[in-house]
Amino acid sequence: MGHWLAHRRTVQPEGVLTRFDPRFWSVNFPRPMMASVVTTAQDALRVDFVFYRAGDLAGLIWDSADTHDHVLLRYATERDYRRTTLRFRWRSGGLVALDAINGPTLTIEGRDANGVARAWYVRQWNYAVGDPEDAVVTIDFASVAGGYTHPAQADPVWAGDIDRMFISLVAPGYAEGSDAPIGPVEGWAELSDMRCTGSGSVLAIGETIVPEHRLRMATGYDDHYNLTPTRLLRNMLHLGYRGTINHYVGMSHYFRLEEQDGGWYASLAGGALNTPCRSWHLDFARRAKALGFGLIWSLSYELFDAHCWGDWKQRAHDGSPALTGWEPPSTLLSPAHHGAMGYLRSVAQAFAAIAAEAGQPMRFQVGEPWWWVQPAGNRPCLYDDAARAALGGDPAVITDITQPMDAARRALLDAAGALLAASTAALCDAVRAVAPETETLLLAYLPTVLDAKAPEAKRANLPIGWAKPAFDILQLEDYDWAATGNSGASVRGVALAEARLGYPANEQHYLAGFVLNPEDAHQWPAIDAAGDVARGRGVAEVFVWALPQVLRDGYVHFDEQEDDVQAFDDVAFPLALGAECEVTPELSTAIATSASGHEQRNANWAEARTRYDVGPGMRSEEDIVALLAFFRARMGAARGFRLRDPFDWRSGSGEPRHDDQILGAGDGERRRFALVKYYGESARRITRPVAGSVRVGVNGVVTGAFTLDPGGHVTFDQPPPVGATVSAGFAFDVPVRFAEDRLSVSRATFLAGEAPSVPLIELREP
Repeated sequence: MGHWLAHRRTVQPEGVLTRFDPRFWSVNFPRPMMASVVTTAQDALRVDFVFYRAGDLAGLIWDSADTHDHVLLRYATERDYRRTTLRFRWRSGGLVALDAINGPTLTIEGRDANGVARAWYVRQWNYAVGDPEDAVVTIDFASVAGGYTHPAQADPVWAGDIDRMFISLVAPGYAEGSDAPIGPVEGWAELSDMRCTGSGSVLAIGETIVPEHRLRMATGYDDHYNLTPTRLLRNMLHLGYRGTINHYVGMSHYFRLEEQDGGWYASLAGGALNTPCRSWHLDFARRAKALGFGLIWSLSYELFDAHCWGDWKQRAHDGSPALTGWEPPSTLLSPAHHGAMGYLRSVAQAFAAIAAEAGQPMRFQVGEPWWWVQPAGNRPCLYDDAARAALGGDPAVITDITQPMDAARRALLDAAGALLAASTAALCDAVRAVAPETETLLLAYLPTVLDAKAPEAKRANLPIGWAKPAFDILQLEDYDWAATGNSGASVRGVALAEARLGYPANEQHYLAGFVLNPEDAHQWPAIDAAGDVARGRGVAEVFVWALPQVLRDGYVHFDEQEDDVQAFDDVAFPLALGAECEVTPELSTAIATSASGHEQRNANWAEARTRYDVGPGMRSEEDIVALLAFFRARMGAARGFRLRDPFDWRSGSGEPRHDDQILGAGDGERRRFALVKYYGESARRITRPVAGSVRVGVNGVVTGAFTLDPGGHVTFDQPPPVGATVSAGFAFDVPVRFAEDRLSVSRATFLAGEAPSVPLIELREP
């Protein structure tokens, strides 16, 4: 696979966009209220709201600078609106009306003609014709003014340098800054017949179309709840993604809430999902289907902590709750709590109903279900009241899961694992009760459930109750390892998960990712490579996690040509070569001779390339038959293969030792080192070491804590310390190809003792 991190649009194609296109509006609001925006036609959008407090206010936003889309697909930044007129039909319900105090107001943020930052507040009723809840609004930005009444309070807008504008929307009874409960109160607004005219009404927009590839997309509602589904799907489609979208429904925006003692808590009153969430997901599912995308609906045991009932939370032995590192934090629901699990089952069924309404076959993923381990102190959260009761009433105390376990504590972890597996089975059964043909998937995060510092944790967090056929598909992710290039840990983690749960590679998915922070964009090559490794071992699907980071960092994926991928067959030349084989190292040296006879020499190549003639090694007609078959299978010179050089095939003079060749020095961060063999000061890259022959040392001490990656790279489980000498010994083959596309062999000349010529040439590999 190949990839590119795009930082700006240069020669890529562009189209045109009418300003204020409904697809590119967004929403914003404070917790705990909720809102979403969807497009209802090419010239229309709808916003749904749920207000809980008197001070809740939502904004429907148009940004002058597009920071949400992929850099190759963004619309151009243009802050001058003076030659633009916007006209639309406004309809609303459940909101303060256009003609009332605190009615829909267009807030314009930017700078005045003197460059001083400021905002203007444009009362839409001043530019409306019609009723307070059904009117046509026309705003000419060359003459628009803020202020409540005109002309007495008119505040002319200078629209030549605008950053963004938003329509503020509130519920009846609005009181700025008030936390007094008023809800839930639902409202909606529609903008239709949207028209933007004037010479400033058209913007350039990126129209890059990446060829369709095999990588799939993973995304999440918590990251893009504020954007239209149309906008997100446009990005996926243009970036070459097809097939299935793995969609995480999130942990902080789907729920309904009820008030108790000044707090707001997840509730099933009125249904499992709030109206904005349901509206958004139905639109997303329908549009995905229309574009040929299938959906995997992912639901986790994670819930926004501030809205989670206290007795639903997993807790450590000291009563402290399971809290993630997000800010603000989320918590983990107890698999033992009937109320928490019943709530989760209702949520899953609600999303299954949306899938059915959209005509999408239901594919349901249980996402990263586990017993949380608190990072500070490694305390497992097995001790909420419901879990204590389910685990015998007075379970053994585990204060640090990384410490050695006695039989009682191992038994406790096994029982916790069985409890977790039973809860995931009940969750899947609930979905199948409303969607009988549901395909079920389990997502396991290997660095946590298979933490080498806590070898017994897998009893609870990768329970044998998940073994095949508990789920249809096992999904694995390991981004702590993949993003840092720790391929050795990935290989061992996958092998352990396969051995423990029994899902073959073709019944697995792999989620490659993810780059948490923009400054870590250098991790993308390792992530892309990890996806390539997963595909190489035969998994059914590979997903990139996730869309927000893809858009933020400009990640572009493309499949390389099949011929490029398969240009080397990792097979050995079938015949043993004797001393008759001809070996010819060659170099390229440019020599300039002056009139005085002095020479100036320049080496064009950094290392020698070797030519071979293996014909003299042919000993029988059987050898000739094998050679001809091998030549045909390689399609002549088209495909490379391995050759054992009879004179140079080891790192030293004897059996490979860990200190034969110096690979480099540790810096405390670098994990990956290329195998090399030195000939004096000249280094030769070894890209085809013999499996099982590699011996590695750090500061002269043999180590097995490494993985041998394709291309002759050693990847350590942990970076060698600063200044440490990294060395290795190995046997190796030479990558070669046939030098010609024809091979001439005569039985008569061969029987007469004349050897055929079979020239080979060494391949340069990165």
